Amino acid sequence: MELTESYTLPVPQQRAWEALNDTAILRASIPGCDTIEPDGENAYALSMSASVGPVKARFKGRMLLTDIDAPNTYTIVFEGQGGAAGFGKGNAHVTLEADGEASTKLSYTATAQVGGKLAQIGSRLVDGAARKIAGEFFKRFSAQVTGEGEAGDAGTSESNPPDSGEEPESPDAAAGEDAGKGKKSWTAWISKF
Repeated sequence: MELTESYTLPVPQQRAWEALNDTAILRASIPGCDTIEPDGENAYALSMSASVGPVKARFKGRMLLTDIDAPNTYTIVFEGQGGAAGFGKGNAHVTLEADGEASTKLSYTATAQVGGKLAQIGSRLVDGAARKIAGEFFKRFSAQVTGEGEAGDAGTSESNPPDSGEEPESPDAAAGEDAGKGKKSWTAWISKF
């Protein structure tokens, strides 16, 4: 599987770089992320829950940042195990470019390999789920870096339209929603962190 996307973030390049290296912002931005903690130099251990079609699992994994050229680019090498659901591993090359004084263009190319039940459900379903998770990540990430409750159009993928914008009834309802549904806004859930 390979994903290539670009997003425009409504913050200067240095602020975007700092946020991409802030574990609290990342935890609040990664859909289904339970924990993300430093695990050595430029490495992080994380656990998250995810669903891809009929396969739902809790994944534990590790991310390593390599080829770091602050505040312009780095490569993320990742691997994770989801028990009976299978595994995922791969890398993502992330590039930040100033887009005027107050915004930054973030581009990435990610390649990943999955095995186990995840590989059995088909690449179209896995690709669709990966794009949905990436889109939700950038929506949440944009809201985090701007300090706004709602990201609006600013962090939207150039190739993905924004969702319906429905609001959950309460923060407790949002926290209990399945991250794979993508129908509810996660504003209330993010504000709990």
